[in-house]
Amino acid sequence: MGGDSHNSSGWPPFTLTGLPGLEASQHWMILLLGLLYTVSIVGNGLILFIIKEEQSLHQPMYYFLSLLSVNDLGVSFSTLPTVLATFCFHIRVISFNSCMAQMFFIHFFSFIESGILLVMSFDRYVAICHPLHYATVLTDARVVQMGMSAIVRSFCMILPLPFLLLRLPFCKANVLSHAYCLHPDLIRLPCGDVTISNIFGLVIVISTFGLDSALVFLSYVLILRSVLAIASREERLKTLNTCVSHMCAVLIFYVPKVGVSMVARYGRHAPPYVHTLMSLIYLFVPPMLNPVIYSIKTKEIQRRLCKIFLGATF
Repeated sequence: MGGDSHNSSGWPPFTLTGLPGLEASQHWMILLLGLLYTVSIVGNGLILFIIKEEQSLHQPMYYFLSLLSVNDLGVSFSTLPTVLATFCFHIRVISFNSCMAQMFFIHFFSFIESGILLVMSFDRYVAICHPLHYATVLTDARVVQMGMSAIVRSFCMILPLPFLLLRLPFCKANVLSHAYCLHPDLIRLPCGDVTISNIFGLVIVISTFGLDSALVFLSYVLILRSVLAIASREERLKTLNTCVSHMCAVLIFYVPKVGVSMVARYGRHAPPYVHTLMSLIYLFVPPMLNPVIYSIKTKEIQRRLCKIFLGATF
């Protein structure tokens, strides 16, 4: 689209892409994405149902898990419309406003997830390092406050992104690298000066993902120090076992995030499908694996799942 994009015709649309360079494998990708969406939506829905129905799970750790499941559903539903349109119906054009809205919600839920993982690490820290104060520190009111803080922080961080893009002229082909709208992808397209948008994007990433990951790491350093002070080896392992699910959730969230950043910065000569696959892993794997991990590691959830699927009594 040439010329001035800020004309009477309105904002320019964007063109989505599937897997550039792997067009012959698109039908396999449809099956894979369908499986990922199904496991994510059904798995997180079941987690929410079980926590609601199981009285023994009405405690802070599982309230945070409920929030994580709701957030993972938000991530899945944010990408679902354009992924389906691109891979299943070959509809590759998305309007400017729709793209801005999708970008906002994808990053909004992504930033919330980082905050949820942080408050979950605080929950594990208090439970292990200060067990006698757990009930007084993590009251229901405080759990709500911590959850709302993660949501409000994410909203305030992400809200300026679409407005910073709105002030820029778009006069290129406006072809995106993915089947959904991401800020790092969109920021490549304007013809004007994107310095402010780039700096702001870097600042919010460092102040959220960077700070959150550092605090999560610090909480586990303190947890490990407390665990090593336990005399019994069996008790040490039992205590650490309560953290395994959360540690896995942290790893499957932050490792792909680092991978995407590294590929974006140092993999400029890599085939286009590498960038697409990395972003797919980052957006699709955590919402799919989180309910699987917590189902495997939580006996109450295991028992309830067995009752649902097998009708067995444990």
